[in-house]
Amino acid sequence: METSTAAVHLDEIGQIALSVPDLDEARAFYRDTLGMQFLFDAGAMTFFQCGSVRLVIGRREQGSGPGGAILYFRVPDLHAVHAALVAKGAAFFEEPHLVARMKDHDLWMAFLRDPGGNTLGLMSEVPRNTEG
Repeated sequence: METSTAAVHLDEIGQIALSVPDLDEARAFYRDTLGMQFLFDAGAMTFFQCGSVRLVIGRREQGSGPGGAILYFRVPDLHAVHAALVAKGAAFFEEPHLVARMKDHDLWMAFLRDPGGNTLGLMSEVPRNTEG
């Protein structure tokens, strides 16, 4: 039997799954607070389109603890998005802050949790003037 020696490169996310204790609350949060495009419900799961990635949120069994995944959403203006989400009732546990200074941009992040305890990160790569 011949096996392939080709390198595997996992460089595009097609779907991300999260588990939450209250599916209705999570659906409302992702749809109404974060403004994601709702696709459909299927059993104990709800689906959203997030750019080229599909987000699946499923009901977590009672007593199984908080979710462990972190989703990072790239945003063009972190401060504006942060302010808009706070105005919609989102509570951040880390306000927008500078994470790293790169050669040509600064990386800013902020973090919040969804109703199921999953961590969400907002990230913005802010170009810097590299002239003189």
